[in-house]
Amino acid sequence: MDFTIKTYTQLLKSLQDAGFFFQTFEEYITQETVSITESQSRHHTPTQTRNHAPTHPRKIILRHDVDLLPHHSLRFAKIQHSMGIKGSYYFRAVPQSWDEDVIKEIAALGHEVGYHYENMDAVHFPQSANLSPQFSQRSLRLSKRQSPPKKYSAPEKHIDFAYENFLENLEKLRQLTEVKTICMHGSPRSKYDNKAIWEKYDYKELGIIGEPYYDMNFDNVFYLTDTGRRWDGWKTSVRDKVPQQAEWVKQGLVFHSTKDIIQAIEKGRSSRCDAMRCAEPAEVSLSKCAEVLEARGVEMRSLRCAEPVEVSGVGIRSSSGAGIRSSSGVEMPDQIMMTFHPQRWNDKAFPWLKELLIQNLKNQIKKLLIKQNS
Repeated sequence: MDFTIKTYTQLLKSLQDAGFFFQTFEEYITQETVSITESQSRHHTPTQTRNHAPTHPRKIILRHDVDLLPHHSLRFAKIQHSMGIKGSYYFRAVPQSWDEDVIKEIAALGHEVGYHYENMDAVHFPQSANLSPQFSQRSLRLSKRQSPPKKYSAPEKHIDFAYENFLENLEKLRQLTEVKTICMHGSPRSKYDNKAIWEKYDYKELGIIGEPYYDMNFDNVFYLTDTGRRWDGWKTSVRDKVPQQAEWVKQGLVFHSTKDIIQAIEKGRSSRCDAMRCAEPAEVSLSKCAEVLEARGVEMRSLRCAEPVEVSGVGIRSSSGAGIRSSSGVEMPDQIMMTFHPQRWNDKAFPWLKELLIQNLKNQIKKLLIKQNS
């Protein structure tokens, strides 16, 4: 069965065995900034980070949107911690998600914690309401230092109240742990996009270094999300999607189930050997070739080939061809972000079935919303 804890653990194991390096979204943003800075410096090369450690050729970001049932996210965090993996967890400022003990424990395990904001949808106010004097002064300092657009996608007063609510919730979360990144909550039933706040304000003025839908370079990073309780849920997603999706579909980068993803990863493990051929004579041993590959940045566990390999004059060759490929034969990108909603993953039959039925119903509703808005 899909969307079980067992399946989730198998996915993590397959990514580890394929040689993926797990990093948080904050680490991705920091490394991207450092790489750009160092590429402009005569004293560093673009392949080095601030501490001169080489960058990893294969990286993945595990993002978790804690929409509901925060203890499910804690279970994910503990599994990752036991495997030496770090992830990013984004909490909503609502009772269904906000659990201060869980937030603190996930942060203590070494994971990143961020704010899953939905303030455009959350704020409700009478038209006669006024912003607090403190906010009005702060708003003048923090609004973008540029001419505002001629027209916002939402009433400006609504944006102001939403931003004030954003500031309050961000401060509450920062009292529990460090927060450097944020991520919008989709709120599919809302007529406003929660990202509308940033049409007027700049989150980087608040010490926030990244928001995936603005700061992730999806031209270089392949995006997978379990929205709709499926990995091809962009078809019924109102807001959790990116413009590059159409191009990925053309390339055949389409996965429906977690099993599809795992199979594609496992098919490609052995072919990584072919992609990183050893410049050694034909009589080279497997262990010697492993040493050469490790020197090039490929971990030993990436050599646990899923298919038989043969030693040729150029090193290790697999019959499946180079690279990690999907079931359609398209190479799986080396840079990936995966978004999980941990409340959807369960080993117990009743909660698993309940989530399945609820998500199927939601998907039908989303289809109608998309049709109405098109």
